[in-house]
Amino acid sequence: MNKPRLVVISDLDGTLLNHDNYRWDAARSALERLEAAEIPLVLNSSKTAPEIRAVRAELGNQAPFIVENGAAVVIPADTFGNPEEDVVNFGASRARVLEVLGTLREDGAQFRGFNDLSAEALGDIAGLDVASAERAKDRLGTEPLLWDGTDAELEEFRTALRAENLRLVQGGRFFHAMGIFDKADGARFLLEKYREQYGDQPMVAIALGDSPNDQHMLESADIPVVIRGVHSDEVQLPSSRHAMRSIKPGPEGWNECVLNLLFEYGY
Repeated sequence: MNKPRLVVISDLDGTLLNHDNYRWDAARSALERLEAAEIPLVLNSSKTAPEIRAVRAELGNQAPFIVENGAAVVIPADTFGNPEEDVVNFGASRARVLEVLGTLREDGAQFRGFNDLSAEALGDIAGLDVASAERAKDRLGTEPLLWDGTDAELEEFRTALRAENLRLVQGGRFFHAMGIFDKADGARFLLEKYREQYGDQPMVAIALGDSPNDQHMLESADIPVVIRGVHSDEVQLPSSRHAMRSIKPGPEGWNECVLNLLFEYGY
């Protein structure tokens, strides 16, 4: 029997990238195996398009990618028959998100968003150099923020966002104010594109993440893999699936799980 085509969809921070220094070196052997087998690695992150482009350049990654928790899918030129790069947007624009946040701040909400912070200040908080912080501030549909109010006020803030058809999602380091979309929307969209491309060949989708922000993305895959991290215990794995949890955190755990799955499927 022919082995299935694999597609890997992965979160970045705390999953493929180390939570502390954003490095991926510990996953090098699995990354090389994916490249050699021509298995697409779709990066799906809260990061912006400029940030993910920088990571893709380091990795030599050519696959489509999903930005800002599913705000948009970027399909590179010469992929799925598109001669030019294509950007497919989901949900509210960043301008709309900032408009609502501004109103809530006037009503007393206490937070610091990326739009409020200089590149230098954001760099200090997130451990980024100024150029990296500038890339983080260049956004299409979401606004990460640090909450400075009480827990009770945070719940009121969530409710007020919902009333405006927005929501608040907790990532590994920041909250993200955004429209009604998540990382699963872009994942499902791209998986359907790959199914069309592969035709009658069987396909297995593998998704890796480390936080509740990744829950729906993980559920959209055939094999969900939870990478050990600060919030990984809060992620629920569907009992009906072939699911995994890594023993090691970050890229070490990512490397081990991906290598095991590649071996299992004959790659």
